[in-house]
Amino acid sequence: MRTLIYLFIGILFGITMFKSEAASWFRIYEMFKFDSFHMYGIIGSALVIGIIMVQLIKRFGIKSFYGKHIHFVPKEKSFSRYMFGGIIFGLGWALVGACPGPMFTLAGAGYVPILIVIAASILGTFFYGLVKDRLPH
Repeated sequence: MRTLIYLFIGILFGITMFKSEAASWFRIYEMFKFDSFHMYGIIGSALVIGIIMVQLIKRFGIKSFYGKHIHFVPKEKSFSRYMFGGIIFGLGWALVGACPGPMFTLAGAGYVPILIVIAASILGTFFYGLVKDRLPH
C-alpha cells in the first residue's frame, strides 16, 4: 500500500513539475540568464512552504501519516561541504538543464534522451558511494 501511495505522490509531483514548466529547459535557461522570475518564484515558494511546514512539525509535534514521530537530524555546519557540493550540483544542473526532480518528470513526459542523464546520475551516485569516505566532509 505504501508503494502505491508513494507512486501516486510521485506522479502528482511530476504532473505539477511539468504543468508549472519547472522541468522546461527554456525556463531553466531563463533563470540562469536572470531573464525571468518564473523559476525563482517556484523555488522560493517551495522554500517558504518547506520552512513553514518544518516549523509547524517541530512546534506542534505533528506525526507522519503512519503515526511515527518526525525527527530532524541537525546538519553539520561547514562552509566547504556546502560550497563544493553546491558548485558540483549547479554545474551538473547547468550542463544537463535539469536537477533530479525534473529528470524523472522529463522521462515520464517521454523525453527519451534524459534516460542517459538519469543513468549517468545513478552511476555518479554509485561512484560517490565508493569514494565518500576519502572526501572531505
